[in-house]
Amino acid sequence: MKSVPWWQQLAEHLLAEPLPRRWAHTQGVGRKAETIAHIVGDEADLLIASAWLHDIGYAPKLVATGFHPLDGARFLRDTEHADLRVCSLVAYHSCAHIEARNRSLGGELAAEFEPVEGLLADALIYCDMTTTPDGEPVNVEKRLSEILTRYGPTDVVAESITEATSHIVDSARRVETLLVR
Repeated sequence: MKSVPWWQQLAEHLLAEPLPRRWAHTQGVGRKAETIAHIVGDEADLLIASAWLHDIGYAPKLVATGFHPLDGARFLRDTEHADLRVCSLVAYHSCAHIEARNRSLGGELAAEFEPVEGLLADALIYCDMTTTPDGEPVNVEKRLSEILTRYGPTDVVAESITEATSHIVDSARRVETLLVR
């Protein structure tokens, strides 16, 4: 019998019952990370853990600021004492720094967590932004369109995603290029 890693257990504990659709998305993102983790070499566990944990800040018991990347990263750092790179990946996932700035939380995010860049960040963006809210695979353009439709054009999430679109698409393309080699 295969044991379930702590990050998967924690995500399920926080999301499965109160937010089943978010849990479905998280499972899809986590499984995708498991299948592509080889591209990040020695950082595979960081990618997989952050993929499973990226949305835990939506859990009702963790909501403090209402900005899920920051709430999740703080919980991981302060309560779970997780690896600081995992905390940073959660804090900055999918260009969250843009939404943080648009919510006037950019200073807090930058003061508390170091951004992670490069292939590891690209791989997490790819996993998140090629997985539907129901956990199914999708291309990055359809996922971005779904987010914009779900939130509406004047919502801070939609405004932030619009601003981040070129970076998100570029990240997904870089990962896709590595996966077809």
